[in-house]
Amino acid sequence: MSYEGELLDACGVIEADFSRTYVVAVSGAGPNVCGHLLLHVSSHGGYYFHVATGDQLGGVRGYPRYMTEAGYQRYMKESGKKELRRLRIELPNPEGAFLYLEKLMAERWNWAVLPNNCVTFAEELIKEGGGAWASASNCPSVATASTLSHRIQEFLVRLESEIYGLYGVPRF
Repeated sequence: MSYEGELLDACGVIEADFSRTYVVAVSGAGPNVCGHLLLHVSSHGGYYFHVATGDQLGGVRGYPRYMTEAGYQRYMKESGKKELRRLRIELPNPEGAFLYLEKLMAERWNWAVLPNNCVTFAEELIKEGGGAWASASNCPSVATASTLSHRIQEFLVRLESEIYGLYGVPRF
């Protein structure tokens, strides 16, 4: 299994200032055409936060993870992911987001693919920070595109590419 980040098992281990926050969409693994979403805060060298594969119930229940910039680079390399887009998010209450992050990091996350996934995790933190960003879709590659038309087009291209790849059909 590739690197997914570290567990935050005590308060005060990291100093994350949510005054410069980004949502980061990356490509998915295997047949996941929707991709994956992480939150990035650029303070103190930068940290990334996300919910990944769980360690209980066949991978659907586990603690959220965090990574430093070096950890993020390792995660991207080992998982073969590509960064799709990075969007700056304004949070009027960065301290509220950080306090909520500590709460979420201490609790197991119930992963439910689309209804309770990486996008939901990011939306909850953004909401607690007073931010207004919310996804029109729980599919990260669609959720972070600039326009709905652009989102749909990128999703369909990625879906088609994954289908061709799964069945080994050559593309002309």
